[in-house]
Amino acid sequence: MSNIVYIAVSLDGYIADKAGSVDWLHSIPNPEGSDMGFGEFIGRVDALVMGRNTFDMVLSFGIDWPYSKPVFVLSNTMAQVPAGYEDKVFIVNGPLDEVLVTLRRQGYKDLYIDGGVTIQNFLKADLIDEMIITTIPVLLGGGLPLFGDLVTPLNFKHVKCERLLDSLVKNHYLRVRDGVNGK
Repeated sequence: MSNIVYIAVSLDGYIADKAGSVDWLHSIPNPEGSDMGFGEFIGRVDALVMGRNTFDMVLSFGIDWPYSKPVFVLSNTMAQVPAGYEDKVFIVNGPLDEVLVTLRRQGYKDLYIDGGVTIQNFLKADLIDEMIITTIPVLLGGGLPLFGDLVTPLNFKHVKCERLLDSLVKNHYLRVRDGVNGK
């Protein structure tokens, strides 16, 4: 069972610019339309857990719903999912460890954790097992940072690096826990 982050970040560590936009994600030409491994990744997870802001952003893209897996949206204020998403999106709330217990009981093992605040909160609670972070060589100079404050340092082991589109660098990390993953 793993909680996995799969995300792109600017060279200076941001996942959205100062205006909250992610348009910069497309700043590198991708003439072949490569998904850069996302399809393979999404094939190995059972469901997604994302924050309300990320959910709202995905809806704002004006595209068909991009996920074939169940999406659990963390929200204390959302009463119901928008019409048309009732069989795709489910609202969850409460302490993260309790949310995870509930999802595990429902049979979900490998979860894709998405959204800046959600990722930061999972890290604060030491609930992230893997991180796959693709760095895009653009400096945003501010915005929404991927990482926030932690109570204690978290150690990760770098297990893989890929160069994509002659510009991007995708790094894969595993959480190192006492006696596990190479420590």
